[in-house]
Amino acid sequence: MAFAQVVIGPPGAGKTTYCNGMKEFLTNLGRKVAVVNLDPANDSLPYEAAVDVSDLITASDVMDKLKLGPNGSLVYCMEYLEKNVDWLQAQLKPLAKDYYILFDCPGQVELYTHHNSMRNIVALLQKWKYNLVAVHLVDSHYCSEPSKFISVLLTSLSTMLQMELPHVNILSKIDLVEKYGKLAFNLDYYTEVLDLQYLLEYLGGDPFLKKFKKLNEALIGLVQDYSLVSFITLNVQDKESMLDVLKVVDKANGYVFGDLEERNMQALMSCAVGADFEYFKTASAQEKYVKGDKDVANVMEHCDMSDEES
Repeated sequence: MAFAQVVIGPPGAGKTTYCNGMKEFLTNLGRKVAVVNLDPANDSLPYEAAVDVSDLITASDVMDKLKLGPNGSLVYCMEYLEKNVDWLQAQLKPLAKDYYILFDCPGQVELYTHHNSMRNIVALLQKWKYNLVAVHLVDSHYCSEPSKFISVLLTSLSTMLQMELPHVNILSKIDLVEKYGKLAFNLDYYTEVLDLQYLLEYLGGDPFLKKFKKLNEALIGLVQDYSLVSFITLNVQDKESMLDVLKVVDKANGYVFGDLEERNMQALMSCAVGADFEYFKTASAQEKYVKGDKDVANVMEHCDMSDEES
């Protein structure tokens, strides 16, 4: 039985950087790691791919021959891979026994939200006895704009429902979280997806977004009704951050409970009962990467006052 991460997310979220960093991190821990590139549009890999879908098909060839655009060519490539999945099985066979595998997937949202090819490929991997976890990366700077954060929540929820895998949502590049603006709330508000009504009140202050209040209420209600989405933070250059992510991922795909490396009982029990509280990890990230601002601290109070006035 093999263990693997299916690394997915929108373009620019840092999937390839994550795979490269996680491979190096796991190798230093003593694991045998192989990275499988399933992105036919990625022709500049920072790692050595054990299996590369470009040997089967590339997005550039599809665009040239079929005159499709970038999005259409990626969809075509994944449908082609699904139809030629025997090729993938043959390529993976030498790795299945001894390697921990990272699948570096394409950066196209619809492949994970409503198109079936990726889900069907993942289902076949499970049939081949791979214990999988979906590692879904989204860029943390989307937290600085409430409307974009709602989009991130919807994308994450849709991906979780579509892929049907144990799922870990990650706010990547957390060291750049305030690159495009200050956060309206503390970081734990976004990672734990706390009461989204506060976000709705914050959106109400924007004259343009105010007219979409009912739509935003419906979207927020949908996310809260499912109550599935939460995030952990990641700075791929920070070993402590990488270790925090690895603990969650290993628990999700069952690796922590296997017998492939020595583990002490305390570590196993910690994973089993969830003794590593996410609050403290998020507080650490808040202290490192989010600058203190009195305005941010007062937003919740302002929203509470608005509620009382209404």
